Amino acid sequence: MLELLLCATLTILPDYLYRRYRQGKRIGHEITLYSVWYELRFGIVACLMLTVSLITMIFYFHPSTTSATLYYRTVPIMSEVTGRVAEVHIDVNGPVKQGEVLFRLDSTKQEATLSTAKRKVAEIDAAMLSAQADVMKAEGQLQEAKGSLQQAQDELDTKSELQKRNPGIVPQRDIEKLGVAVAGRQGALDAATASKQSAMTRLSALLPAEKATAEAALAEAQVDLDKTFIRAGVDGRVEQFGLRPGDIVNPMIRTAGVLIPEGAGRRALMAGFGQIEAQVMKVGMVAEATCISKPWVVIPMVVTNVQDYIAAGQFRGGEQLIEAQNNVRPGSILVFMEPLYKGGLEGVTPGSSCIANAYTSNHELISSGKLGSFKSFALHVVDATGFVHALLLRIQALVLPIKTLVLSGH
Repeated sequence: MLELLLCATLTILPDYLYRRYRQGKRIGHEITLYSVWYELRFGIVACLMLTVSLITMIFYFHPSTTSATLYYRTVPIMSEVTGRVAEVHIDVNGPVKQGEVLFRLDSTKQEATLSTAKRKVAEIDAAMLSAQADVMKAEGQLQEAKGSLQQAQDELDTKSELQKRNPGIVPQRDIEKLGVAVAGRQGALDAATASKQSAMTRLSALLPAEKATAEAALAEAQVDLDKTFIRAGVDGRVEQFGLRPGDIVNPMIRTAGVLIPEGAGRRALMAGFGQIEAQVMKVGMVAEATCISKPWVVIPMVVTNVQDYIAAGQFRGGEQLIEAQNNVRPGSILVFMEPLYKGGLEGVTPGSSCIANAYTSNHELISSGKLGSFKSFALHVVDATGFVHALLLRIQALVLPIKTLVLSGH
């Protein structure tokens, strides 16, 4: 309507003034309902053409969208194991801190496993004390075997020396018995040495390895027990947390609830613009937005990112070919907008629906002096028409509460 009135002021109005005051024609006489088209045909045609051109230029170079939302990411509250809820430590909604326990699952099985693992470690500690005693016992047996061997060897050496000096003084049978005794005691010494080595190996290698395994099982049991305590991963707030003791939690079926991170949905506005505006949308463009949750307020913003991909064109690999006709609606260009000033989104509820405008600015290009006069004038016109869209946005912000509360029929 504004574009039509503006164009009519430049076309139909001068034509009418010329007919009325220059040619002396009067409304209701020479200028009637039937003669309007014939008398003002040039002005009407020029007005329609100029209106269409102006609307096209405004909507192309200063795009607008009603598909703008303060999206925010939620973190699922999910347990790593399946179990029955034993305790719930938070209310239906409220703030939580990172690491705070949200709820606890029944941990009877995990506690029993942990107790068994602790007892296994204690059992191995006792076995290590017993192994130390076995080493000391083997040491004593080794010393005893060494003494017996030395005694038998000395007696054999003495009688052998006597036999050499005075043959026949010592029976040969006694020397053979002493040789057999020395061999037997040497075997006993070797057995004592092996027993000591076995006891030391058990104490220094086998039992420490068993203890390490038991401690690993203990740590695993402790981890399983800790998994029954579900904690908040980040600072934030829980909403609609309806979990209660006795509920079954299964991570493969559903989450226990959602956690909204602190500050979520308060940083950037995500808006979807038409694909035809892909060449116009640039990072750094000045923009404005008005949101339903904060009526009668226009928020200055700036475009910080333009997504290079359109979500409607994505697909997942499967056993069926893509049928292009299944895309009923064309996708949009996703644009990220942030407040131009600090605190610009204060008071806007995350998830709120908004109306957003983006404005093309050619000031730097015009100021560079590299353009001709006609092109500079055309770019000036393009920048100036952004005023119309800015005015339309303010009119929308003004009537939005009335449209929502009164004219929507709710």
